[in-house]
Amino acid sequence: MKSSARRALITGITGQDGSYLAELLVAKGYHVHGMVRRSSSVGTQRIDRLCLDSVDGLTLHHGDMGDAGGLARLIREIRPDEVYNLAAQSHVGVSFEQPACTADANAFGVLRILEAIRDVQDAIGDPIRFYQASSSELFGKATEIPQSETTPFHPRSPYAVSKLYAHWITVNYRESYGLHASCGILFNHESPRRGETFVTRKITRAAARISLGLQETLQLGNLDASRDWGYAGDYVEAMWRMLQQDDPDDYVIATGETHTVREFCEHSFGRLGMNYRDFVEVDQRLFRPAEVDALLGSPEKAFRRLGWRPQHSFAELVALMVDADLELARKELADGTGRRAGDSPL
Repeated sequence: MKSSARRALITGITGQDGSYLAELLVAKGYHVHGMVRRSSSVGTQRIDRLCLDSVDGLTLHHGDMGDAGGLARLIREIRPDEVYNLAAQSHVGVSFEQPACTADANAFGVLRILEAIRDVQDAIGDPIRFYQASSSELFGKATEIPQSETTPFHPRSPYAVSKLYAHWITVNYRESYGLHASCGILFNHESPRRGETFVTRKITRAAARISLGLQETLQLGNLDASRDWGYAGDYVEAMWRMLQQDDPDDYVIATGETHTVREFCEHSFGRLGMNYRDFVEVDQRLFRPAEVDALLGSPEKAFRRLGWRPQHSFAELVALMVDADLELARKELADGTGRRAGDSPL
């Protein structure tokens, strides 16, 4: 018999979004089950505090999006009320270098988990609600600005193409089998927990290190690319709200504002009293084979139906990230782990 606490399974729990979502759900009284890949090193830094503070509310399981049988066994064992699929190869640039790996994890991995949910749900008789993390990269070469739920998709990277399959197979299972399956088309969302290979974190990390003499310059690609940037901690609230609706649907989650990479640099370096022009260098090798120049979301449907709104402005987001990276850089400087000025930049 299931316990009285609601159960949620989060794939990709050790990532940026997974860690914020786990914290949110534990605070709401859920018992959270997180799926992590087995490896020689344990990458749970983002949820270490949650593991220590909320042992009774969090259980981790080893699993892999490539293992269909393992996914089915895990869902059968947990019998979750809600499944949030956040597992992915999530770096657009890497997807050009590893397209097959990206497709298997992001596209066919979603098919495997949907099949597992369908089979287990039919066997146990309890409904399982499913959230799929779609992406604004689906719009790619967008035909209209802003982009909404009805804007045609035009993916411009292997990552985006893999996410397009995942999006449509989720819709297909909703329509074919009656699954309570919703897709969140999330525009760019960042935080101090963002991986250091993503452009926003590269910028805030470099600005902090440069301010302390640990780094001299920062190489970036297209400074004029514009994105709709929000705070990841706000966006996981929208994920949860989608699965509380009576009927499943797809929602654009965004701020409705757009800013360029150049502006992100300006705000980041400016918070530390520096001019980004003195330190940022454009490297043509960092341009993508197919660029996505501008993305701007229209979150009106989410505002209206979910009652969701972002709580942090662009300036507040950048400040959060810069301040966290400044603290990290100071620790590097104090314990001697940081590179000296003049060493290779990130």
